[in-house]
Amino acid sequence: MKHAIQITIKGLVQGVGFRPFIFNLASSLNLSGYVLNTTTGVFIEVEGDRVNINKFTEHVRTQPPPQSEIFEIQSKDINPAGYADFEIRESERPEERFVPISPELATCTECLSELFNPEDRRYRYPFINCTNCGPRFTIVKDIPYDRKFTTMSVFQMCEKCNAEYHYPADRRFHAQPNACHVCGPKLFLFDNKMKEFPATDVISETCRLLKEGQIIALKGLGGYHLACDALNKDAVSKLRARKFREYKPFAIMVKDINTARDICFIDEKEEQLLSGVKRPIVLLKKRPDAPVSEEVAPNQKYFGIMLPYTSLHHLLLAESGLILVMTSANTSSEPIVFKEKDAFDRLCNITDYYVIHNREIHIRTDDSVCRVELGKDVVLRRSRGYAPHPLLMKHPFAEQILACGAELKNTFCLARGRYAFLSHHIGDLENLETLSSFENGIEHFKRIFNIEPSLIACDLHPEYLSAKYAHSLINIRKAGVQHHHAHIVSCMADNGLEGDIIGVSFDGTGYGLDGKIWGGEFLVCNYNGFQRAAHFEYFQLNGGEKAIKEPWRIAASFLYKIYGDDMMNLDIDFVRSLDINKWQILQHMIAREINSPLTSSAGRVFDAVSALLGIRKEIYYEGQAAIELEMKADSSDNGRYEFDCKEHDGKTAIVLDPLIRGVVTDIVKGVAVNAISARFHNTIADIVSAMCLKIKKHAGINRVALSGGVFQNSLLMEKTSILLDENGFKVYTHHRVPTNDGGISLGQAVIANEIAKAGKV
Repeated sequence: MKHAIQITIKGLVQGVGFRPFIFNLASSLNLSGYVLNTTTGVFIEVEGDRVNINKFTEHVRTQPPPQSEIFEIQSKDINPAGYADFEIRESERPEERFVPISPELATCTECLSELFNPEDRRYRYPFINCTNCGPRFTIVKDIPYDRKFTTMSVFQMCEKCNAEYHYPADRRFHAQPNACHVCGPKLFLFDNKMKEFPATDVISETCRLLKEGQIIALKGLGGYHLACDALNKDAVSKLRARKFREYKPFAIMVKDINTARDICFIDEKEEQLLSGVKRPIVLLKKRPDAPVSEEVAPNQKYFGIMLPYTSLHHLLLAESGLILVMTSANTSSEPIVFKEKDAFDRLCNITDYYVIHNREIHIRTDDSVCRVELGKDVVLRRSRGYAPHPLLMKHPFAEQILACGAELKNTFCLARGRYAFLSHHIGDLENLETLSSFENGIEHFKRIFNIEPSLIACDLHPEYLSAKYAHSLINIRKAGVQHHHAHIVSCMADNGLEGDIIGVSFDGTGYGLDGKIWGGEFLVCNYNGFQRAAHFEYFQLNGGEKAIKEPWRIAASFLYKIYGDDMMNLDIDFVRSLDINKWQILQHMIAREINSPLTSSAGRVFDAVSALLGIRKEIYYEGQAAIELEMKADSSDNGRYEFDCKEHDGKTAIVLDPLIRGVVTDIVKGVAVNAISARFHNTIADIVSAMCLKIKKHAGINRVALSGGVFQNSLLMEKTSILLDENGFKVYTHHRVPTNDGGISLGQAVIANEIAKAGKV
C-alpha cells in the first residue's frame, strides 16, 4: 500500500545542493513525487512504501547536505497522487516570500581537483563552482535562489554545462552559478589608465606583474582587493603610501596551510577556522623568523592570514608562488569598491593594474575577521562567509524590526519571526559613500527577506548618521536604545541568555543617559532595561574628537589632575617631550573646561597609558594606541597597581588616580614598558572582578557578560575571564557576532522588541 507525506523545510536550504540531495535520496529509495524551491524554503511531496518514507525523512533530518542548515521541518500525511517518478520542479513565487540565503562558500576539494587537472575541461577556469561552493549572497538579486534571479542570468549555459545542470547525478545539478571557459565569466587585465592590457593569459601575466612588485586591483567575490608581494618591502611600502594607510595591518593570503605555518604559529582550532568553508581572515601569532615584510603588520604580534577561497585566488597563489598582501580596495574610511566604474575612478592612484571579470557583484561584502580565544572561535568582523546567515532566537520577534547599529564598524539588523539577519560589515559611517552602502544594504535585505519593518531601533547619540537615518523615516515608530545596554544584550542574545545579568561594557564612546560619554560601564540589566551600578570616574577629553586621535592629551590631563603644576617636574620622557606651546593651550582648556566633554571611557584610559609609555601619542587608525599597548605586554608579569572607589548617587565611581600614579612610579624606576603594560592589564582585570563581586553581593547575580570594543584585547579578555571564573562567576563573551560595535545592532533589535511588547513605543 502506498503512503504519502508533504514536507516543508525552512533554513539554509537554497544554493547548497538541497534539491539534488532530495532527488537522489528519493530515487535511491524508490520513492516518487517532487521537490521545489519556494520563497519560504523547500517543499517536498513524496510517496511510496512507508518504511522507505520513514528512512527518507530520517535521512533528511540527520544527514542533510554539508553546507545546509535546517531550522524547521513540518510534515503531514496526504493522499497519494500516483506520481510515476520523482522530479525537481520549477520554483514557485507565492505572495509570502521569505527564505534565508547562503553566504559565499570556499572552493571545494572536488572543484580544486578539476581546476588543476590538465585533462579537465575546466582546467584553470577561474570561476569554477558547484552546489558545494562558490558565490551565493553577493550575486543574488531576488529569491528564490534560481539563476534567473542572480547576476549569472546574463550567461547562457553551453550545451555541456546545461547537461550537467539538468543531470541529477552530477555535482552541478541545479548549481546556479554553473559555467565554464566557453559560456561563463571571463578575466580582463587593464592598466591604471583604463586601457586593456594585451594578455593571452591574464593569470600568468598577473603573476609576472606581482613578482615585479606591481600593485594589482583584483576583483573577487564581494569587491576588489589590492594585492602585492608580501615579501617585497618596497611594494608593501608603496601600497601603504598610496592608500594613506601608515600603520594599520594588511591581511595576507597564502596558498595553503603549510605556508601559513611557515610564518605563524597555528594550533588545531586555528587550522580548522582557517581552512573551513567560511575562510575568514584569522589573527595568528607571528613566527619570529617569518619572511614577510615588517611593513605588512608594523608593531604587531599577529598576522591576519587567510587561505584562497575562490579558484582565481588558488590559481594566482599556486602559479606565482608568492605570499600576497590581500587588503580591501578602498581609500581611507571608504567602503570596499565593488563596481568597475568606482574601481577605475577611486583606485587609479593606488593600483598599477586591474584584474577584472564580467560577473556582476550585486552586493559588496568585505572579508570576515576572526580569532581563536580561550579555545573558541570569535568573530571580530562578520561579513563574507557569515552574512547573511540568520541568528536563530529562542522566541519570535513580536513584529518586524530594523536596528540601525552604531556609527563605527556599522552593521544593521533586520528581524522577523525567530530570525535576526545581521548584515555584512558596512564600516564607519563617516562619509556619503559608506552611508549609501548602509542604505542600499538595508533595501537589499528588506527585499530578499521580505521584511517591511514597523519599528526602527537606533542609538541615542543624536549625531550618529545611523540614528539620523532612522529619524528621517516617516510614519514608522522609533525606539532609542542606549549604546552599552545594546552591547550587553547583544552578548546575551549571542549566547541565548535571558533574565538578569551583570554587564561589563568597555569601549571608546557611547552616549550616556546623562548626556556624557560613557565607556567604562558596569550594568545590571536584562532585555527590558538596565541600571548603571558602577563606572570609571569621569575625566576630560580635552579637544573632544581631537583627543581620540591624539591620546597624549588624555595622558597629560590625567597627570595634571593628579600632580598639578608639579607634573612638569616628573622625571619621565612623556613630560620631557611635551610641546610647551601645545601644553599651555591644553592647560587653558582644562582649567576653563573648553571643548572638554566628560567621559568614563575605558578605551580612552588604554590610550592614555599607551601615550604615557611613549608607545603611541597620536593614532592613525581606530584603536591603534590600545592595540600597540597590548602588543607590548609581557603576559608573564603578575604585577598590578592600586585603584580606588567612591560612592555617588548609589553608583560606584572607579578612581583611576592610584593606577596612573603606579604607572608613573614604575616609569621613573626604569621598569620595562612590557612589564608596565602587563601590570596595567592585570589591574583592569582586577577592577572588573572587584566590581562584579560588589554587584553580586547586592544583586545576587553570578552571571557576567563582557562586551564592547575594549574586549577585542585578547590579553585583557583572558585575564578577566580567568579572574571571574576563579571568583565563581559564569562568564559569557561574544562568538557569533562581534564584541565591538559590529554587534550593537543585534542588541538594539532585541531591546526594541521588548519595548514594543511592553507598549512603550
